[in-house]
Amino acid sequence: MIDDRDDDGNRATGPLAGVVVADFSRILAGPYATMLLGDLGATVIKVEGPGTGDDTRTWVPPTTADGVATYYLAINRNKHSIVLDLADPADLALAHRLAARADVMIENFKPGGLSRFGLDHGSVAAVNPGVVYCSISGFGSAGGASLPGYDLLVQAMSGLMSVTGETDGSPLRAGVAVFDVITGLHAAVAILAALRHRDATGQGQRVETNLLSAALSGLVNQTSAVLAGGVVPRRLGNAHPSLFPYEPLPTGDGDLIVIAANDNQFRRLATAIGAAELLDDPRFGSMGERNAHRDALRPLLLERLATRTAHEWFEVLTAAGVPCGPINSVDEGIALAQRLGLDPVVEPGGVPGLRNPVTYSATPPSYRRPPPALDADSAAIRSWLTP
Repeated sequence: MIDDRDDDGNRATGPLAGVVVADFSRILAGPYATMLLGDLGATVIKVEGPGTGDDTRTWVPPTTADGVATYYLAINRNKHSIVLDLADPADLALAHRLAARADVMIENFKPGGLSRFGLDHGSVAAVNPGVVYCSISGFGSAGGASLPGYDLLVQAMSGLMSVTGETDGSPLRAGVAVFDVITGLHAAVAILAALRHRDATGQGQRVETNLLSAALSGLVNQTSAVLAGGVVPRRLGNAHPSLFPYEPLPTGDGDLIVIAANDNQFRRLATAIGAAELLDDPRFGSMGERNAHRDALRPLLLERLATRTAHEWFEVLTAAGVPCGPINSVDEGIALAQRLGLDPVVEPGGVPGLRNPVTYSATPPSYRRPPPALDADSAAIRSWLTP
């Protein structure tokens, strides 16, 4: 086994300690999934191609002070890096040995892309029947097998961009590769379920997911509107199709997110802003009525909200039990998490990153290793794989 200790010599702990993950994925969805597994104690061996390695190593700016891409750093802690040229017979033999020893193998080559190297599921499972083999693609292994899997394409082709942006403006992408992340989460859940099955039966299996399927699942109420309601959603800016108010509203000096997601919250909102008379208006008596008459309700709310600053209303409405909040920048969001005691930042090896978002009472995540430099662990991995 590869020595998976932190700088203080502590071995990997957690529910996945001892699980070896052969990570043949790159960019975001796969590496995000394997980072989560690494946080839970798995030994993740990141296989990179010759040259620049994982594409995200070159996705700059921004960079750290010493020129390392922050994109790469975000999703590659708790891993060991080795460069293997699959076109080289000696390196390919090492890749085969790694796949034969792994508990989990994950890849995001184009569907069928690893077959020519004998690293497809059938070939790996023939020598390692207990392997959990996870394949990630953009559009699945059937009709969309030839399509490239980039998050922006899927944001466009899934319909997300059609519901993102101002009503009379252009479709917009989300500010992060949201479907890569969602797909990575699905991949991690699938791997854990398959490991559970293997532990019970001794049988491995192949699990597949793709960005488009994950995107349609992640669109939740919007896809349900089509399937169950026959309604094609449209762009509403920051408004919500089913809730009002549930959006930024201008105050005396700037916008504040204001939410009244049920009748009780609306009653508290109307009372807190000094507009209790709204509660007697039948146009605003239920969520359905408020949605139907939002154009009449909005100016009445704005008239009251204009009398105080966003900060003042935040204090008043929060005290009244009305969900509300400022629109923070990302650094302000991190600072908020810190103030709330969430301790969002960890620094394995002195490299800052975001803490795993799940807490465990018995098996907490560990942060043993910073994201590795390209081929940093080649000698140790090659020694482990060489008979």
